[in-house]
Amino acid sequence: MTTFDTVPLELEPRAQDLLFREARTANSFTGEPVTDGQLRAIYDLLRWAPTSANTQPLRIVAIRGEDAKARLMPLLDERNRAKTESAPITLLLAADREFDEHLPRLMPYAPEARAMFADPRLRATAADYNATLQAGYTILAVRAAGLAAGPMLGFDHAGVDAEFFPDGRHHAVLVMNVGKPGPGAWYDRLPRLEYDEVVSVL
Repeated sequence: MTTFDTVPLELEPRAQDLLFREARTANSFTGEPVTDGQLRAIYDLLRWAPTSANTQPLRIVAIRGEDAKARLMPLLDERNRAKTESAPITLLLAADREFDEHLPRLMPYAPEARAMFADPRLRATAADYNATLQAGYTILAVRAAGLAAGPMLGFDHAGVDAEFFPDGRHHAVLVMNVGKPGPGAWYDRLPRLEYDEVVSVL
């Protein structure tokens, strides 16, 4: 593990490890429930992270009940079903493609903000991009709550949209299992690219 002792981060090392270095994608979960209070705390943290033009298009459907989970299971890739079955709660993270209706409240200093997104294609692109950005924040907020996140792209996107968002307004960008990690939850840590492979300074 590379450390940079000469340029310490403001965030204390234990928090760095909790959010990044020691955190993993969970592949199994215990039966311990995720409470409504925990969900509220997770959202209350992630909502402060930035989105372009403060659009905040992320919408979350929390699947806890057996009937709802039964509707979701056939729409997941087969490799993702067992881990989802074990999770106490599964979040459907979706982009609200009509997020612009909230802009007068979210951008009170810019009364023309809605006009910026009058083109439906531009609005959909902005919604999907920013909701995906917020999905990343959600992973970190889940970890900050002392829980494990299991984000998955292996699902039938059109099928999830049709089953859970039939109004056509929302588009699923990620499915995420959340809970306390169970036996065998972690795979071996995979390599990461080094600084010089990623960062160029001009």
